[in-house]
Amino acid sequence: MLPDFSDIEKAARRLERFAVRTPVIESPKLNAMTGGRILIKAECLQRTGSFKFRGAWNRISQLDAAAAPGGVVAYSSGNHAQGVAAAAEIRGLPALIVMPADTPRIKQDNARSYGAEVITYDRATQSREEIAQRYVKERGAVLVPPFDDPDIIAGQGTAGLELAEEAASRGVHLDDVLVCCSGGGLTAGVALAVEAKSPGTKVHTVEPEGFEDYARSLASGRIERNEKATGSICDALMAVSPGEMTFAINKRLLGEGLAVSDAEAAEAVRFAFEVLKLVAEPGGAVALAAVLTRRIATRDRAVGVILSGGNCDAGLYARILKREI
Repeated sequence: MLPDFSDIEKAARRLERFAVRTPVIESPKLNAMTGGRILIKAECLQRTGSFKFRGAWNRISQLDAAAAPGGVVAYSSGNHAQGVAAAAEIRGLPALIVMPADTPRIKQDNARSYGAEVITYDRATQSREEIAQRYVKERGAVLVPPFDDPDIIAGQGTAGLELAEEAASRGVHLDDVLVCCSGGGLTAGVALAVEAKSPGTKVHTVEPEGFEDYARSLASGRIERNEKATGSICDALMAVSPGEMTFAINKRLLGEGLAVSDAEAAEAVRFAFEVLKLVAEPGGAVALAAVLTRRIATRDRAVGVILSGGNCDAGLYARILKREI
């Protein structure tokens, strides 16, 4: 069953004592550059460094521990891994995470720091789903998927709910909301929240060029797949295709999908550092990049941006700041 706005409200209540109500930041410099009002939801300041804790906690907080003697298993490029590991630690459940071998070290180390066991795989040749299912069966564990799950979608939607509420409190009606997108769980949750709290606002996916399966799927009306699984500095945004559940929601609610280059994502990371004083990872900054590169009209308009994560590999971050990328 697909989630609805009431599920997001319930998720918000579950998250109250555990997740950060992250700030919504306005930059006078960015507003002047764009000729509009840009409201940035800083999910890089969320627990575990990304929005992913929201969905993970909403799912795991409801688990019956007796029904999951082996704890939880998840597959993730990094941020969902940390969210699941942190939520499982709070619940006192063991966690095993299947992660790509090329995942930035910070994401692997952070997942382990919450007590999770990390198993790596080659994302170009192996199936993370098959590996995870094997461990689920062996351990009597529960699978916590990264995006195609009603509780995950509802939990991620609380970020959109908070953004819409904060915009309203400032007397701002958002014309558009831009969301960094991979499998579409955050986008679907945000779209459901915005539909309920900010009617008339258009929600848009933003993806790395070459991995814009969601934009192509929205244009064609059917789920499209990427030809490759690697090849972008936006490591968090390389899902092979949209989720079936997320696409069922998003094809009804979304506006046009957008895409930016790796160089443009890197420029957004630098802008976040130099102007906003925030640490963003490339995949977490693509929505900001879409604003900076005028992928969407901003003059005399109000645009919400989800800055979705800040778990950037230190070496990559240094290269980006030194303009080597």
